[in-house]
Parts: sequence; C-alpha cells; structure tokens
Amino acid sequence: MASPFHNQPAQFYIDGILKSDIAILSKAITIIESQNEQHHALAENIIDGIVNKTGNSFRLGITGVPGVGKSTFIESFGNEVLQNGHKLAVLAIDPSSDKTKGSILGDKTRMEELSTKKNVFIRPSPSSGNLGGVARSTYETILLCEAAGFDFIIIETVGVGQSEISVSKITDFFLLLMLAGAGDELQGIKRGIMEMADALVITKADGANLEKAKAARSEYAHAMHLFQASESGWIPKTLVCSSTENKGIAEVFKMTEDYRNFVTANGFFTKKRKEQQFSLFLNTIDEQLKQKFYSDPQIQTTIKEILTNKNEQNIQPFSLAKKLLREFFKKE
Repeated sequence: MASPFHNQPAQFYIDGILKSDIAILSKAITIIESQNEQHHALAENIIDGIVNKTGNSFRLGITGVPGVGKSTFIESFGNEVLQNGHKLAVLAIDPSSDKTKGSILGDKTRMEELSTKKNVFIRPSPSSGNLGGVARSTYETILLCEAAGFDFIIIETVGVGQSEISVSKITDFFLLLMLAGAGDELQGIKRGIMEMADALVITKADGANLEKAKAARSEYAHAMHLFQASESGWIPKTLVCSSTENKGIAEVFKMTEDYRNFVTANGFFTKKRKEQQFSLFLNTIDEQLKQKFYSDPQIQTTIKEILTNKNEQNIQPFSLAKKLLREFFKKE
C-alpha cells in the first residue's frame, strides 16, 4: 500500500501543519532533514508556506554533561511547562551512529511519561556527524513546530562540545545543567559553555547530595559573576533542583518567564532573533558555496591529484587554494 505522504505537494504539508496534524508535521521534519536533493525544493516550499505563522514560541536550549540527568529534568520541567498552559515540543540533537546513520538516544523511551501527554511533541534530530547542518535543520524544525501551535520549544544537546554553540545561536535562553561534586575532568567543557549560559542549574539536589548541590551553587554563582556582563543586561542565575522529587522545577520555569519579560521589555528579545536570522543567512551561504565547490568534478579531480602526488614534497597551501578558487569562479 502506498504511503499517504507519497508524492504530496508542499500545500498538503502546509495545511496539515497549520491544523496541528502530528503525523504530517513529523513527515515534514523528515523531508527537511533529508539529504535527498529531490526533497530540498519541497522543504523550501513548505517553509515558505508556514513562515508567517512562526516566531511565537519561547525557544529554550538545554545542555549538560552526560549523566547530569537532562532527560529526567526535561520530563519534570516539561510537566511544569504544560501546567502553565503551553504546548511543548522537545527537539533533541541526537548523535547518530556513523555506521548505521540511525539515532541512538531513543528520546521517547527516555521521556516515557512526558511523551504520552497531550500537547507534547518529542523528536530526536539526528546530527549524522554534521554539526554544520544542525543549526539549519533544527531551526527549520523549530519553525514547523511553531506553525503547528507549539509555543514552548526545548532543544536538548548531547553535551559534548560544538553542538552547544549551534544551539545557542537558535535559542532565546541557554540553560546549563551541572552536577555537584563532579571533578573538573568530567566538566572540562564548562567554562566556554558557562560563558554562553543565561542560567546554571545544579541537578540531583536531593538526599545526601543536597548540601553538596547548595555548596556547588554558591561556587558557580561566584564564578558566573566573574564573566563579562551579557549584552541583554540579564544577570545569569544559579539554581538547584531535584527532577525526581520535583523540587526547584517551578523556580526554574519562573526564571525563564522572568527572563522573557525582561528581554522583551528592553527590546533584546527581538534584536537577538533578528541577529540569529542574519547569522543563519550568512552560514547558509557559506554551506552552499562549500557544497558547490567540493561537488565540482574538476575540483575533485585536482584535489585528488594534489593528495596523491608523491613527488610534490612541499606544496604551497595558500597560493594553491587561491588558484583553485579563481579557476572555479571563472567557470561560474
């Protein structure tokens, strides 16, 4: 039996998304993530058709080292979001298996309770080892979710480095989850990420760990104040919570609301969104130029010849690169 989505025009997806049809939304996201050239024009037309219905959500980026309890936190925090009358979408940037290209985190199995709730959409976004494409595909997925009526969107990163930078460039608020008592060797990425964070939350603040979490909160609060003041004027907050006991979660949600009100009032919210759009515009040009350059058969042949030329002991990388680029642009 043929799929109901087979050979459907862009308008089919646009209408379905605007009616909050989850099956159609899911398929549209698959088209956007596709590497198939035939899907690119369709994806572009779908985005063009829904873009006027976007921009009306709060976009929250969440990161933290493996083991910090991101999924447990999101499940608990997500319930708080729902209780405050929002429709929630959770997009997890999922490291994909290099061999199978399949997603390996299985977010729906990690957020069992939340995934069954009404007004919730959970979607892993495979990175396929290409962080350059993360910002574009995840950003466009955010737009589709907004057009489908989701007004609070969480983007969870894998917490291993570069994906945080991509996510910080497409979200309104960047939240860093930390563990108390974990040595610096486990949290080696923290300084650069801490400087990007709008807030830091110490997780697992319960039982015997509660006092450690409170002490860690004080230390991190002091460290955060040493960083350069943020452009928004917002002073980054440091909180503690227990996702399993649902303690401190309401305070984290209120903090995101306080931030939104603060940056909306001073105009930074709109300014940041416009800057993000312009940055994505420039990044897309960079990606398209690189893709066109490296897919050119003549360029591929020349690069292969340079690589396999055993007699050439000392190539001149800069002049050779400039020569290649000049030859390429002459043909265009």
